[in-house]
Amino acid sequence: MSKKKTTKKDLYKKASKIKLLLTDVDGVLTDTGVYYSAEGELMKRFSIRDGMGVERLRSLVDVETGIVTREDTNIVKSRVDKLKIKELHMGVMEKEKLLEEILKRKNLSNEEVAFIGDDTNDISIMKLVGLAACPSDATPFAKKVADVILKHSGGNGAFRDLAELIIEAKMKETKKRKK
Repeated sequence: MSKKKTTKKDLYKKASKIKLLLTDVDGVLTDTGVYYSAEGELMKRFSIRDGMGVERLRSLVDVETGIVTREDTNIVKSRVDKLKIKELHMGVMEKEKLLEEILKRKNLSNEEVAFIGDDTNDISIMKLVGLAACPSDATPFAKKVADVILKHSGGNGAFRDLAELIIEAKMKETKKRKK
């Protein structure tokens, strides 16, 4: 079942409520490419601009970022450490069940959480959050349930697109309240 089309006004309203942005890794923070050697997974490519999105969310509008992924690699851990992300969940098969735990622990509502995913294993959590997004090159399954399909592809600025949308919406909301 697909969500009804979200208008720009509705999108900004949803984005202004976000306190936690959760993201998948492969296909969102990476370009879906993986380099293997005889020893196993060797490299993944991450966008520096996406990393700046994490920092801008934290410093400008006090939005926390978290990782929820099936992956369980030192590569992901290294990226998370560099970005100083505290909410890290690797090896997660049922992301929607983890969301329940996060909501309780952080005392958040579904509407205060955004998720960016790109494939079938992200759909269940995308249907539960206040703002669901996917990169431009996401699967048709993810696009069908997303509130917003971002301009950039995974690993090439899609996360940053959503970060800037949330920042802009929250800043507009703050200005509106001050009037």
